[in-house]
Amino acid sequence: MRTIPVTRSGRADVGYRAKITTLLSHTSVRTLILGVDPAGRVIQHDRIAQEILDPPGGALLGAHVSDLVVGNSPTGTPLTSLLEAVKAGREATAVLTFRAQRSNPIDTVVTLQPMRSDNDACPAALAILRMPPPSVEQFLDPALMRHALLDETFRQMGATLDLDQMARGLINIVVPHFSNSAGLLLLESLVAADEPPAPQDNGSHLLRRMAVATDNNDPEWDATFPTGEVLRYPPGTPYTECMETGKPIRERTMTSAEAMDLAESWLRRPMAKLLSGTSMLILPLNARGTTLGFIVCNRRKGFRSFDAYDTEIGMEFANRASIFIDNARRYNRERATALTLQRSLLPTGLSAPPSVEVGHRYLPGSQLIEVGGDWYESISLPGARVSLVVGDVAGHGVRAAVTMGRLRTAIQTLSTLELPPAESLQQLHELMLKIGEREPHFATCAYATYDAVNGTCEVASAGHLPPLLVRPDGSSEFLDVSPAPPLGVGEGLISSRTFEIEDGSLFVLYTDGLVESRGRDIDDGLKRLQSVFDADSAPGDMEDLCKSVLAGAYADQHRDDIAVLIARLARIDGSQQASWSLPGELTAAHEARALVVEPLEKWDLTSMVDTTQLLVSELVTNAITHAEGQVTLRLIKERALVCEVLDTSSAMPKLQQAASSDERGRGLQIVSKLSSRWGARRVPAGKIVWCEIPVPRAESPE
Repeated sequence: MRTIPVTRSGRADVGYRAKITTLLSHTSVRTLILGVDPAGRVIQHDRIAQEILDPPGGALLGAHVSDLVVGNSPTGTPLTSLLEAVKAGREATAVLTFRAQRSNPIDTVVTLQPMRSDNDACPAALAILRMPPPSVEQFLDPALMRHALLDETFRQMGATLDLDQMARGLINIVVPHFSNSAGLLLLESLVAADEPPAPQDNGSHLLRRMAVATDNNDPEWDATFPTGEVLRYPPGTPYTECMETGKPIRERTMTSAEAMDLAESWLRRPMAKLLSGTSMLILPLNARGTTLGFIVCNRRKGFRSFDAYDTEIGMEFANRASIFIDNARRYNRERATALTLQRSLLPTGLSAPPSVEVGHRYLPGSQLIEVGGDWYESISLPGARVSLVVGDVAGHGVRAAVTMGRLRTAIQTLSTLELPPAESLQQLHELMLKIGEREPHFATCAYATYDAVNGTCEVASAGHLPPLLVRPDGSSEFLDVSPAPPLGVGEGLISSRTFEIEDGSLFVLYTDGLVESRGRDIDDGLKRLQSVFDADSAPGDMEDLCKSVLAGAYADQHRDDIAVLIARLARIDGSQQASWSLPGELTAAHEARALVVEPLEKWDLTSMVDTTQLLVSELVTNAITHAEGQVTLRLIKERALVCEVLDTSSAMPKLQQAASSDERGRGLQIVSKLSSRWGARRVPAGKIVWCEIPVPRAESPE
């Protein structure tokens, strides 16, 4: 048979089901059984039904069900719908209000089950009445309350570490087994995992209401005491007294005047109506010498008031609940701390020249930790260059993540020194050897520097898988980079190779977790990665490319960490740069000042002419003074204007403090003052000294 609730669909159905659930949640709910004929008259009943129900004239046999129910008639609903369902051979359930002998009418869940029999004396249907106890009998049996609050509750709560879920679960036990309504409040600093706020002069605490429940689903309770509200209770109220003393507070019966005074002190007049005539018990949640919050319980007028025995049961429940809440608090705080530290290790703010587009993905190997030993970096360098790095620290978990954080910090520092990839990896190798003195560790790393002016890419690798280069026509190859041992292992020399890159090519760096797993050989993984890219990939969307590369990785529960960095490489527009060869004579500074005017006017940067002329004059003069032969001057317009001077000397310039009597030594001081930043790097032909000048916002390129 099929059970159908006699209700309307939509919101009404949801509310009706909630009402049935609430009525059946009482631990002391009673079950009455009636046998009814096709007309709805009682022809059989059990002994309990005769003692509880209040039929007209006192005779239950022969009484129509409508005579037992308040506000119904044989032609009314939902009783009529129940009887019609039985005639159709269907089981049906509804909520009816039955008259009781020793109490007010009681809402009861009624289920009518059709019966089939050839005997006319047998009932046509069996009516099962599940009736909660009347108000005068509710909260009377201490054994039932203790069983509901202490025996079953914490078996259900044991696996929960979410504070919101735990609060709702605890309150749904308190109501309806211990009180008609209840709310659970915790210190806001506990919920937010912050440092505790400074206490107020009046001793009040900042609290958050975690959960509210009532046994009659009265919406006024939710409106007056909204869940999630952050508040301070007025001083002198029972709530602040409970927080200050850490002891339970009991109000046997709150008069209308007391309720109004409490409501006015709280500036919530509707509160007076809800609390008038109620009995209130506030149970502190104490753990490790601290009051974490409290549970406030209310029993309406007509129900037994709280007494000392209720306080004892309630405190036993609150003490156990405090242990669970404190464990959840400590777990949430430690988890928040761990996640904050882990996320701080992940790369943020990747940068690249305007002509280079970068996409990236990171996928941890474990659901228990958000970051492991894999990482990636894209660091924009002066002169339209970019460093692209991917690495993998051996191991998993926090230890590998901490080492990864050290390496990332070192890479950020090395990028400011503008070392070639091989030298940068050599410095990282020395760092890993130093770390290994305390705890053995090693890592693999691929390091590439792409020059968007000449379209070359210098690549070095320390024990890492080869980068994948995908050309614009869809052809691809794994770049043959000179092998070297992993960082922190051995004493092998790290070298690099330089490749010519076609504009629009894709440069793919990755870690071994992408191409190797327990069920797949690394060669098969490399072939699968190569097959992801075709002729349509080069101009494709970077996000779509990253998703395609990781396709299938999410389903592998035994995978390693995965880091992927995809860069679409292209040279900057030739019209955005200009270069000149200048003689190694002091007159070259004058020539340099004249040469920079034309490109600046073409780039609509006329407001920068004077500053640029002064800077290139100082850079060229410095190069001619300390080097021999020709010098090369180059201007590059990116997000900033870059001025570069190449000379044949390998000696690096140093910023010196010139005395007031010195006639020389102020050139680099002028460069440092007028530019946003400056630096120098060695190149095979000598060195390049450069400076950047901010482009006015109205004149900066898109």
